[in-house]
Amino acid sequence: MVYYENEKLIIRNMESADARVFTDELTAQGWHPDMDDYKQRLNDQRDGKCAALTAVFDGCPAGYVYVYLRANDGPFKETGWPIIVDFNVLRKYQRNGIGSKLMDAAEQIAGRYADTVCLGVGLCASYGAAQRMYVQRGYIPDGSGVWYQGKPCVQYETVCTVDDDLLLFFSKKLRE
Repeated sequence: MVYYENEKLIIRNMESADARVFTDELTAQGWHPDMDDYKQRLNDQRDGKCAALTAVFDGCPAGYVYVYLRANDGPFKETGWPIIVDFNVLRKYQRNGIGSKLMDAAEQIAGRYADTVCLGVGLCASYGAAQRMYVQRGYIPDGSGVWYQGKPCVQYETVCTVDDDLLLFFSKKLRE
């Protein structure tokens, strides 16, 4: 399925070939992606649990995002709201409006299921662009504080590792 298309950019459902491209490209950026994560997301898409979206820029997979139809953990677990997960635009394609179009498509999908969408974002500097973009798009912190490995942090608790599991959760009203 195609969610958006212009002369340079297509937002479509993720395909299995995208997994190899993203694994190779993210490895080249110094990350440690796992091909099995992409395969699981594709299985979840096939099973109707999520929409797995790929942005194709000038014919090349350039970014992706997943929209799970219901948050299964974190502070939004009991809300029934969709959750946006694992948003990423490859570094060499950033600053082309790809992230905004991916988020537009993700929010459009989420809006079919609820009036509010949620997400979690990492707290280290590598998430800075995403943090700013979410705020600019109208996402607000949910007020539950920082979470680590699926649990809320307790005040004065020591969190030893600042990694992808250290999150702040946000939500956005899509309609009244």
